[in-house]
Amino acid sequence: MTYLLDGPGVRIEDVAAVARNGEAVELTSQATARMEAARDVVERLAAGEAKYGISTGFGALATVPIPENRRTALQMALVRSHAAGMGPPVEQEVVRAMMFLRARTLALGASGARPVVAQRMIDLLNADIVPVVPEYGSLGASGDLAPLAHGALAMLGEGEVMHRGARKPAIEALRAEDIEPVVLKEKEGLSVTNGTDAILGMLCLAVLDARRLLRQADAITAMTIEGLLATAAPFAADLQALRPHLGQALSAANLRMAVDQSTIVASHVEDDPRVQDAYSIRCTPSVHGAARDTVEHAARVAEVELASAIDNPMVLSDGRVESCGNFHGAPLGFVADFMAIALAEVGAISERRMDRMLDPTRSHGLPPFVAGEVGVDSGLMIGHYTAAAMASENKRLAAPASVDSLPTSAMQEDHVSMAWGAVRKLRVLIDNVRRILAVELTIGCRAVELRAPLQPGPTAAAMLRVVRESVDGVGPDRFLAPELSDVEALLLGDEVDEAIVASGCRLA
Repeated sequence: MTYLLDGPGVRIEDVAAVARNGEAVELTSQATARMEAARDVVERLAAGEAKYGISTGFGALATVPIPENRRTALQMALVRSHAAGMGPPVEQEVVRAMMFLRARTLALGASGARPVVAQRMIDLLNADIVPVVPEYGSLGASGDLAPLAHGALAMLGEGEVMHRGARKPAIEALRAEDIEPVVLKEKEGLSVTNGTDAILGMLCLAVLDARRLLRQADAITAMTIEGLLATAAPFAADLQALRPHLGQALSAANLRMAVDQSTIVASHVEDDPRVQDAYSIRCTPSVHGAARDTVEHAARVAEVELASAIDNPMVLSDGRVESCGNFHGAPLGFVADFMAIALAEVGAISERRMDRMLDPTRSHGLPPFVAGEVGVDSGLMIGHYTAAAMASENKRLAAPASVDSLPTSAMQEDHVSMAWGAVRKLRVLIDNVRRILAVELTIGCRAVELRAPLQPGPTAAAMLRVVRESVDGVGPDRFLAPELSDVEALLLGDEVDEAIVASGCRLA
């Protein structure tokens, strides 16, 4: 499919389609017309009084006038000097999202860049030429200056890119795809580097990843409820309605649906001496639900940013070119940190649930560590250690980055957002939560099997079938790491989600 980029109307799902699925992009004629109109304003102003980014230097050098015959050199020099990142490359999906979203801003017609600049970004996307963007360099100040500069450098035929599975000089990749390097003119160096596009791209991808993880977390918790002979009574709709948080209601509904028809749960509805389950079971909707609400708040912030023109200065419809602070990453940094806090707790409560399944004093009849030959075998004891290590790391990753700031650019940029750091650590934390849930799922599969001849509900049964296609059940101890990795891959892919849907359980 081809995504028609008009500027407005870009959705979170569109970012993933281009960044992860390689969907082609095409500029609309309306976008081209808007960019041409804004460019006319820039070219008129270039011949008149000094205007930041058009006929002056940048940042702390904003008062230095630039003669007309040096302005193209100024824009090209800006990109080269700002491409100052260090460290390993960030993921290619992040760079593709960044390039797509920068083209989106330019297409709004408030940056004053020529259509050819946005088109060249799209050309790179469509040819799967991915600029090499180092990990470190962005403060979320004027947005992602260094990452965007590395992305723009490739359009000039400079720097390095990934192309056809190899890292190579950008000019080689452009020649191979018959793409002409672009020469930047007045204002365009700023327009390709001033934006929150990499931060926003990562936030969009994190929202989609978190939504899937939270559905999976509910399904896996339901399996744990069955494995622990716990009760679904606290998840009743009327009880949940007494505290009407939307996310909590959705999570509780998922749990009710997932354990429906479970003969394991039905087996102890009556004459169970236990008064109530532990918090890690009973309070799951409160934790998962709060995380859901947090993620949806972050999604709304991302959606506003997807409708925003992010640049400096901005070219307005009345012909003014005005400096502003739209590039500051604070809105995105705040919600990325908020998401990290919420999702860290999803991992933390998962770790507590799995610990109960492994402890014979609290598992209500399961063998220690769901091992095969108790004493000889350690079972899944150390799998829990791995999950605990990641749950602990998540506590550090949940510490906010957005409360930090360091002044730069000779105190011109004296307050920065550190939003890049917020979304980078959020990505690591999400991967950790997925791995933690993979360990809980691995343990839960053994637990429900050990409850035979009682049978789990359709949701747990569906997940169990998928897991058992890759990972064996209870038996002698064996090399565990590959099995945990295989279950993680199932959560990262579509197999588990498709199996749940096929079972008739459509989780919210």
